[in-house]
Amino acid sequence: MMLGIVGKSNTGKSTFFKAATLIDVEISNRIFTTIKPNVGIAYVTAQCPCKELDIKCNPNNSKCISGTRFIPIQLTDIAGLVPDAHNGRGLGNQFLSDIMSASALINVIDISGSTDDDGNPVPVGSHDPISDVLMLEKELDYWLLGLIKKDWNAAKSQHNTIELFSKRLSGLGISKNDVKLAMEHLKLSEKIETWSEQDALSFVTILRKQAKPSVIAANKIDIGGKDNFDELQKVFPEKTTLPTSAEIELALREAAKHEIINYIPGDSGFSVSNENALTEKQIAALAVIKNFLSIHKSTNVQEVLNTAAFRVLNMIAVFPVENESKLSNKKGNVLPDCFLMKKGATALDLAYQVHEEIGRKFISALNARTRRNVSADYELQHGDIISIKAGR
Repeated sequence: MMLGIVGKSNTGKSTFFKAATLIDVEISNRIFTTIKPNVGIAYVTAQCPCKELDIKCNPNNSKCISGTRFIPIQLTDIAGLVPDAHNGRGLGNQFLSDIMSASALINVIDISGSTDDDGNPVPVGSHDPISDVLMLEKELDYWLLGLIKKDWNAAKSQHNTIELFSKRLSGLGISKNDVKLAMEHLKLSEKIETWSEQDALSFVTILRKQAKPSVIAANKIDIGGKDNFDELQKVFPEKTTLPTSAEIELALREAAKHEIINYIPGDSGFSVSNENALTEKQIAALAVIKNFLSIHKSTNVQEVLNTAAFRVLNMIAVFPVENESKLSNKKGNVLPDCFLMKKGATALDLAYQVHEEIGRKFISALNARTRRNVSADYELQHGDIISIKAGR
């Protein structure tokens, strides 16, 4: 699973990426700082069963910290978008193509209103971030529209619209079923000559929403923009929007990395490791951060990632084990793995996820919580601990 960080230039996308991955990427307030996508490993979090069951994970298992399980995902930071990108402006079609490699999108906007349409710095509050949300969606929709229009004449003559469009869009994570459902939703005929321009635009809008769902990270909330955030929620009540400070999250994670503070991503606070070792500059910076957290409770960087995975993409966390009694693998490591599975996935799907051969030789599975055998078509639940038996 890959999440794509998108938006116009200079909204804090690379800062968000660095805060989530601690990969050293260039950060600046000039446009097009990122040209080629940065790709790295970030983590979504879920409650580890070790706390609930009062057992101890392998002490060398850095994936579990104080009962919080960190599950790796791919994260990509994509170059900044500008208006008319679908016509080739800025990085144009390359940017839009890069976006489509992601399973879901994190739309990082500057909620403080301190960057214009092209990402140039302007006074705080002088730009309306609502226009940035609309711009991203417009550019994606018109780019998709341009793709399907490449098959327009063929669709008119062959009346095989679903097949042609699904083939054209298959590399973008848009399935034949997505195309069919979008047409059915709009009651569109395969006779494409009956479509209006608005029909075609509505069609690609539905495809975009189905195939590339998104969450909005209203970034730079530490600078300002509370009124903008409130207005954004009124205008887009159907969208998941979280007030975010990537800058403060990055400061927290860097300080934790250097053992200045104790901080678990997503927490509402932190503790100082050794107050006597702090410089005056560090004391002042931590005071600013502490004040921010007292107001906002979180930087929401971790919550944005979790929301994208669990609410937007409907993923669940499942723990496969080999020994159902000890909840361990053959080496005795307790709860060694955690997989993200699509809601509705089965025990057999999990077997294939663990290893293709285990899936092919699947015999049975056992729910280690209930100690009951489950069938191949058992629908997995969030937090399940499953032991799979396979033939040799």
